Order: sequence, then structure tokens, then C-alpha cells
Amino acid sequence: MQQLTQKLGSGDMIIQEVPYPQLGKGMVIVKNHYSIISAGTEGSTVVAARKSLIGKAKERPQQVKQVIDTLKKQGPVQTYRAVMKKLDAYSPLGYSCAGEVIEVGEGVTEFEIGDKVACAGVGYANHAEIVAVPINLCVKLNDATNLKDAAYNTLGAIAMQGVRQADLRLGESCVIIGLGLLGQLAALILKASGVTVIGIDVSEAAVQQAVENKVVDLGFTRNAAGIETQILNATNGYGADAVVIAAATDSLDPINFAGAIARKKGKVVVLGAVPTGFDRDPFWYRKELELKMACSYGPGRYDLNYEEKGIDYPLPYVRWTEKRNMEAFQNLIATKRIDIGYLTTHEFEFDNAKAAFDLVVSKTEPFTGIALKYDTSKTATKEKITTSSTDKLGKINISFIGAGSYAQGNLLPNIPETDEVGRVGVLTNTGTTSKRVAEKFKFQFCATEESDILNDKTNTVFVATRHDSHGAYVLKSLEANKNVFVEKPLCLLETELNAIVEAQAKANKAVMVGFNRRFSPLTTKLKKAIGNNPMTMIYRINAGAIPSDNWIQDLEIGGGRVLGEVCHFIDYLTYLNGSLPTKISASALPDANQLNDTLNILIQFQNGSSGVVAYYANGSKAMTKEYVEVFSAGMSATLNDFKELKIYGKGKPKKSKILNQNKGQKEMVNAFVNGLLAEGKAPIPFQEIVAVTKASFKVLESVKQGGAQVDI
Repeated sequence: MQQLTQKLGSGDMIIQEVPYPQLGKGMVIVKNHYSIISAGTEGSTVVAARKSLIGKAKERPQQVKQVIDTLKKQGPVQTYRAVMKKLDAYSPLGYSCAGEVIEVGEGVTEFEIGDKVACAGVGYANHAEIVAVPINLCVKLNDATNLKDAAYNTLGAIAMQGVRQADLRLGESCVIIGLGLLGQLAALILKASGVTVIGIDVSEAAVQQAVENKVVDLGFTRNAAGIETQILNATNGYGADAVVIAAATDSLDPINFAGAIARKKGKVVVLGAVPTGFDRDPFWYRKELELKMACSYGPGRYDLNYEEKGIDYPLPYVRWTEKRNMEAFQNLIATKRIDIGYLTTHEFEFDNAKAAFDLVVSKTEPFTGIALKYDTSKTATKEKITTSSTDKLGKINISFIGAGSYAQGNLLPNIPETDEVGRVGVLTNTGTTSKRVAEKFKFQFCATEESDILNDKTNTVFVATRHDSHGAYVLKSLEANKNVFVEKPLCLLETELNAIVEAQAKANKAVMVGFNRRFSPLTTKLKKAIGNNPMTMIYRINAGAIPSDNWIQDLEIGGGRVLGEVCHFIDYLTYLNGSLPTKISASALPDANQLNDTLNILIQFQNGSSGVVAYYANGSKAMTKEYVEVFSAGMSATLNDFKELKIYGKGKPKKSKILNQNKGQKEMVNAFVNGLLAEGKAPIPFQEIVAVTKASFKVLESVKQGGAQVDI
């Protein structure tokens, strides 16, 4: 199927063939009839992409700071890979569309094949022939609905949420500052609610359009003479009950002007992208104005449980969610209480989408709404897409399931380039990522179906998806008689672990987890120096806080930080002392969200060694992240952030220091591939992987039992 993409680095915009989207649980696949270009949001993205690197840096100072921080911590190679991953990626565009359902996912009951729907969401409702959308970002339409109008779905819901924040009553007044798409949609909704609407814009054409289509009761250009007096007269001398700012500008004028024209104790709602550093006097302070922000489509936005898992908020407690806002907007269109047909000033065939964006950027003629129309007679297929001219295979033939930032920065670049290693297929959640990764790293194809990956060509599968799918993909790979490398964790459930152990025994294939730290060059020196005597170990991790709504903290998707990351450090201590963990106790610092991400873990090992994992999310980022101390048979050692090793024995300490942090990712990938080539074995014994995974589960069990010691 075809999708519009753009590279952030070069600004190149193309329509290209990408794999059919993945149909996940609680999702629907939709064939687009129309999608709408948001001239404000998408226009700024396209303009930024077409600027030079210096221009991009000026527009994104915060991201430049992140690059500098990464450079200091991880060195130039990793920083370059991270930056180029962003710049070279095929970035999808679009977030508002309408079409018909052609597939429904597991657990979906409210949609059927053939339903007309309107969709929303960045990364979901793309400018593409086919899109995959979660059910809470999709609304069912009447069969008679005009799909071009319905495609304004996202923008309508955003405007609806701004109107709700204004909380106006019948007969009250509202000034809309900015009469672009959002402003005119907000004005239409307000007018349908019996509110007197006054529209203001810097563009005379926008004001004229709003007045001629009776979207506003009064319209003024911002520089109109006596504008404040005219607004005061139109509101019976009170000023506006509310002001909705739908403009996009770096100027403080909209926020200060809103303060001047609002009545005492009135509301100002920020709907557009404007600064809010208003002048306190004379208006904001003396009038006791209320400033409110409108969060996109409404309640549920940015909530993983709502948007991705489809868990709705109970209507009696949250009357208007983002989905219910979309439904209300579509109802206004269907019942003809608002007529938005005039908003579409331009319509382009999807094949000519680049010309549509050229118009947005160049502004060679006035425009408001720009619709892209799709050829619905075309049939999209799920066939894999060839990305390499060679079908050459080696002794080890690798395919990837999942290929996000970590895989692109640490796994894919480190696969040995040798005739003994073939690169077969790539499958990810998004077709754009699959296509770009397959092209960049010279894989033969990118795929839609798992069967394309688990085929006869592939004998080794790398799994680098979200944590909740690790266990299932490892099982499927083993059942298909493949070697498998999986990013940590191995799985999130003990039942999955038991099934994997059984499948591995049956298949007798290599299973490897991405415990890279044991492969660090400084770790190799440390291991050699301390020998095999029983030892005591301390591994302190200044992990830093991750918000509770991040997917990693979600127990179903990410497994939490113990299963998602602490397993790394349990494995490290297991490797250092050379024996398996047998007993564990753990206590976590209490927190309101029960994240269990600040905790002390005491581990006992078969050979009498003991170790402490001190994993803290409550510290300062200014401190180094990882610090290891080891004590054994009259020797001591410290390893600081995988950059500096000190070994203490007789005489002066022996120091080893490297310029850039090295956590062993390159060495790990090479060890795995070379192990398969030499003996068909993974470099980490499978029993260690199983023991470390069990120990991670037992950490959580011990925390629940108040720190009690539990057997592994």
C-alpha cells in the first residue's frame, strides 16, 4: 500500500510503497477515502524539515541539548547513530482521515467490516491508503455521511475541546482569535450552541471567509481601528465572556489582546500554539481572568490505557472524552447543524499530495482546508516488499521483528558484514519503519506477515519489540525451529517462561537475551582480575525517574522497571561470580503509584557469593548512572559507568579508562553471531538466562511480601 512520508533530514517528501499495517488487538484497519492536511501543525513540520541543519537546530534548542548530553555520556558514534536515525527515518504525516473498515482486530465488537468511520491520531490516521487505528481513536459514521467532511474529525474534536473549556452558556459571547481551520471550526460549534461569536485574524481573507459563510456574527482584522471599543460595544459594554485563542504565533499579542477584550472574571482558552507570558497589569490581574489550556481532542489524550488499550472512562464521571468529542462533532455534521463544506478550499488526488504541501509551504494562494482524495478502487495487498537486489544467503540468516531506536542504534549496525551472514526480512509495527530499516541495513525485504519472517530462509530471529510481545515471539521462533535473540526481558510472565524452557528443549536452538553489559571490554578485564572465588558485589544504578504513564511502567506492556531493566543487573552479578542465584530479598521505597522502581535487592548465589542491586529512580541525573564494587580474596574493584575501572590489590591500583562509555552492545552481537557460526550456541548459557528471569520475578514477589527472602 502507498503512504506519504517525509525525511526530517533532507525534507524529501515521497509517496512510497510500504508494508500493510499491523492489525493489533483492539484495532481496526481502515481504507482511507479522504484525509485532511492540517496547515498549521503539518505545515510547520514540513517547513522545519526543509530547513538546513542549522535552521533545524535553531528551531529545536531542547533537542540540541539532548544531543549534547548524549554526546557527553555515550560518545560520538552512538550520538551520530541516534541523530541519523531521526533524520533519515521515513516520518509519516497526517492525523485526521475517514474511510471504511476492512479488518477488525481481536476484541473489537463495536465495528464491523464495511462500516464508515472517521479516525484520529498522529501515527495512526496517516496520509496513507490503509491505516490501523485503535478503537478509541475511531468513530462510526452514518452510511449517508459525507466522508470528505467527516475527515475533519481530529480538527473538529480539538476545536470541540476548546469550546468545552470555555464553558459558555446560551446567549453569552466569545471572541475567536485566529480564523484558520481550528478557529472556524470552533466558531461553527459555538454558533450552533447559541453563542455570539466575534472572529479576529491578521488575514483579511480569513475574516472575509468567516463573515461571508456566517461563521461569525462579527469579524475584524487585528489592526482594525478601534477594535477593542467595537468588541466592547458588541458585548453590551461587558467584554467577551470568553476568548478562544486559535492562532499560531511566537508573539505575545494574542494573549495580551485576549486580556484586554475579556470581561471581568472571564475565561481565556489557549487552543493554538502561542506563548502565555502575558502582562499581569492592567487586565489580567484587575479582571481576575481565568486562563485555561485545551488538551488536544480531550480527556483520554496521551493516556496509554485509553488510546492503546481501549479502556474507556465511565461516562457519568468523564462526560466528554476525546472519542465522545469526535462523535459529537460528527453528529453536528450529520444533523446539518453545522456546514463545513466551505472549509475545503482545495482538493488533491493522493498521488499529487506533494503539490498540496508545496501550496501549504509557499502560500502562493489563499487556502483553508486541503483534502486528499484516495483511489478506493485499488486493492492493497499484504505481500512483502523487496528492498535489496540480492537474495544471497549465508550460514546464519537473520530477520528482525521490531526495529525501534535501540535496535537501530545498537543491534543492526553491529551485525557482522560477512558472506556467512545473510540479512533476510524486517517486520515492525509501522510500514515506514520496516521499509527504512530494510533499505538502510540491506535486508532483502520488509514484511507484513509473521509467516514471511518465520520462513525457510530465516534461521535466526532478532526480537526487539515492546516487552509484552517478547515471550510470544520467542515461542513462535522456537516452534519454527529458529535461533532467537531477544532484547531484555525474555518474557513478562512465569507461564511464558515455562513454555519457552519447554520449547527450547524440544527445538534445541540457541536462545539469547540482550544482556550486553557482561560483554563490555572493561567487564572482561574485571572478570579476569577477580577470578572465581566467592565474592561480595554492589551494583548501584542511578536510574532516574520515568513517568508513571510511560509504557515501560505499564505492567501489561512494559512489565515495570524490575522486569524491564533490573534483570540486566541481576545478570551482571550472576556473570561476575560465575554461579546461579538461589535466594533473593527485596524492599522498595513506598510510592503513590506502586512503581517499585526505587529498591534494594539482596541476592545469594550457589557458590556462597552475595550481591546487592541498588536500583534508585529518586536521584539526580547529574550523577553517573551505574557504579559497581566487587570484593574478593583480598582484591577490590570499582567500575564507574563502563568508562573507568580500578582494581585494588597489592601495590598501586590498576586503572583502565576509555574515552567513551562502552556497555558491550557491539561485542554482544558479535559474540552471538560468532557463537552460532562456530558451534550453533549462544554465548550466555540458557540456564543462566532462565535463572536471571526467575530471579527478576522473585524480586517482585519479595517486595509484595515486605522484603521476605524467597527461593529462586
